[in-house]
Amino acid sequence: MTGNQPEDQAVLAFLDAQRDAVFSIVEGLDEEAWHRSVVPSGWTPAGLVEHLGGAERHWFQGVVAGSDAELPWDEGLPPMTRRQRSSVTGPQRRSPPITVTSARARMRCWAVTPLSVPPRGRHGDPQMDEPPSVRWVVLHMIEETARHAGHLDIARELIDGQTGLEPR
Repeated sequence: MTGNQPEDQAVLAFLDAQRDAVFSIVEGLDEEAWHRSVVPSGWTPAGLVEHLGGAERHWFQGVVAGSDAELPWDEGLPPMTRRQRSSVTGPQRRSPPITVTSARARMRCWAVTPLSVPPRGRHGDPQMDEPPSVRWVVLHMIEETARHAGHLDIARELIDGQTGLEPR
C-alpha cells in the first residue's frame, strides 16, 4: 500500500511497527515453544502468527485486491481449500507447519494500493458493512495485529519469562 500524505505514511508505519512487535516477541523461540500452547484457548505462538497472516491475506489479498490468487505457500491447494484455510482460525486450524521466516513473508506479501481508494473485493460478512477504503482495512489490521501482539507477549512470558516488545 502506498501513502503519499504524511498521515497515510504514519498509518502504514503503525502497521509495520505492530508487525515488527509480533516478530520481536516470537524471535528466538525454539521449535517446541513455537508450537506449545500455554493458554486455555489452545492458541500457540505459531497459530497466532499464522492467524495474523491469514487475516492479512483475507483483507489485503481478498478484500483490497479483490483476488484469490494462489500465493507461494498455497502451491498445490485447490482454490476452495485456500479460502477455507484463510477463514478458519484458532487452535482447530490445521495447515502446513509455519516458521517465523514463512510467517514474516506471508505478512508482507501484499499489493501496492493507495489508502484512499475503495477495496476491489468484498469482506462478505452480512453482520457488517463493507469497508469504505483501503485506509479502513489498514486501520483494522493495526487493531487486529496489536491485539494479538498482546496475546503473544503474554504467551512468551508464560513460555520462558521474556517480556517486552524490544528486539531480542
